[in-house]
Amino acid sequence: MQAEELDVVGIGNAIVDIIAHADDAFLARQGMEKGAMTLIDEARAESLYASMGPAMQLSGGSAGNTIAGLASLGARTGYIGKVKDDALGRIFRHDITAAGVRFPTPAASDGPATARCLIFVTPDAQRTMNTYLGACVNLSPTDVDETLIRSAKITYLEGYLYDPPQAQEAFHRAAAIAHEAGRKVALSLSDRFCVERYRNRFRELADIHVDYLFANEGEITALFETDFDTALSRAVKMVEIAAVTRGVEGSVVATKSLRTNIEAAPVERVIDTTGAGDLYAAGFLFGLARGRPLAECGRVASLAAAEIISHYGGRPEIPLAEYVVAHS
Repeated sequence: MQAEELDVVGIGNAIVDIIAHADDAFLARQGMEKGAMTLIDEARAESLYASMGPAMQLSGGSAGNTIAGLASLGARTGYIGKVKDDALGRIFRHDITAAGVRFPTPAASDGPATARCLIFVTPDAQRTMNTYLGACVNLSPTDVDETLIRSAKITYLEGYLYDPPQAQEAFHRAAAIAHEAGRKVALSLSDRFCVERYRNRFRELADIHVDYLFANEGEITALFETDFDTALSRAVKMVEIAAVTRGVEGSVVATKSLRTNIEAAPVERVIDTTGAGDLYAAGFLFGLARGRPLAECGRVASLAAAEIISHYGGRPEIPLAEYVVAHS
């Protein structure tokens, strides 16, 4: 029996976000670089958790946020990511399946705990992330559900996935399966520091495996070690479409033959920028999967990002399908 066609399947680090307020002085005392994502071990995770003020726990992970956003827009979605059969793992599974996402990856019965990201949000709405990958490091090629990948119009991969070695293999296997099935592959660069760790590998991936590339301005300039315009020109020699966010300046969508500037959607108050890029990707992928013009893809992407930065956490508070209609 042929599997139901899905719009997008995401593969990423299955993480529960633990979010608290902090000021710049706290970040300095803890030796954190503001706005960065730093990988930490379990001992550091426990130490930081003990130092946090009142916190909230919300399912997250870059690709997980994107896939949840797609489901909120009405897309048919799936997700591949590793959790342990523990309290945080059960929270993650509940939240993503409750959103209507297919999540067939079995939970680990032993090994590292479910991943968590300790996020400190400063008064300027910037988030500084400290990630303990935990069970994510054991995501392997055997966890790549071939039927699920073949059923999806687009397979979406998060750049953060490139930190664990086995996950890198899973990443390549998923891309190969998708292209063998005549499908598309999308990549989010995820984080400038991630790009700097894997710059050459990401360039190779973009050239060989990637059809749609998502990044922010800092990430794409870091990828090519040049200015924005030159970096964008080099990107579209490798991929079909590059969608690059530029904060309050909106975003730029580029192909080999055109560039389109997309205005940022207005937000009454920016509360937390967690998930802004993830939800931008969700809106854009939704448009692509439904055959919309690129400008329309960018408009939906901007609206999805606007909703997410108006509250805490990287998952929508209201159905994005309703939000897009209300703000159109």
